Amino acid sequence: MEELIKRGAQCKYVSIEKDCEVRNPNEFDRIVIGYPVHAFNAPKPVFDFIKRLPQCNGERLVYLVKTSGEPLKFNDGSCAHVYDLLHKKGYKVAGEYHYVMPYNMIFRHSDGMATRMWQAAERRIPFESAEIFEGKVTKLKKGPFKRFVSFIFRIEHPAMHWVGRGFKVTSACTGCGKCARGCPQKNITMAGGRPVFGNHCIGCVKCSFGCPVNAIKIGVLNGWKVNGAYNFNAAPASDKEVCRYCRRAYIRYFHEAEKYPLPDSEGGDEADKGDSFVV
Repeated sequence: MEELIKRGAQCKYVSIEKDCEVRNPNEFDRIVIGYPVHAFNAPKPVFDFIKRLPQCNGERLVYLVKTSGEPLKFNDGSCAHVYDLLHKKGYKVAGEYHYVMPYNMIFRHSDGMATRMWQAAERRIPFESAEIFEGKVTKLKKGPFKRFVSFIFRIEHPAMHWVGRGFKVTSACTGCGKCARGCPQKNITMAGGRPVFGNHCIGCVKCSFGCPVNAIKIGVLNGWKVNGAYNFNAAPASDKEVCRYCRRAYIRYFHEAEKYPLPDSEGGDEADKGDSFVV
């Protein structure tokens, strides 16, 4: 969004959470929907948000911006159901952009890996935001097999409601309430100075990842728990320091991004005013 504003666009940001605001996209020239990939899909709140969108009066351009913990091609299929829902409403999905970010679950990346991932995104974003600004249309990479994988793994959406029931806090909990304030589903409430987990968990694990005292156990997934923010200002990992998991895919992703220069602190070119986007 910052890059689009630098180019002269007027942007409205909406955080996709339970009962969030839904503006009429027909008031805007472009729509950018961002989401983290969950089980080779967009998270369920994104599906729910799209279902609440009004019918489009014309071919409104929509761009998808997604993140995942690894650059696997199966993640391309995460756009399939999003595309179907938007298409039924009369929107035109004009392209998608995929950025790799460090895991908040499964295992912890090194800070060097996190920094190199962030720099890869910084290199690509100015060029790819220019494509969004100009209305470039590219074909989505949702082949039949990727679509099938996405469909199969969508079972995780209802399963997370049950997994979330097993979330608990240890005696280390200080009752700060950060988990309740940050839950996008409003699934966590405070009672007696302790968090209470409801039945609408989506498995984003924002609560356990951000807990300042690492007091939250995430049920059957606790063996995959990652806690605490990454340092994105570390020395970037070299090719030799890239993790063994999906090593070749990570190195290929980094090398493709590193064809672009790191942007200056100023960055961006001014363009004619007037376009408006909802992000």
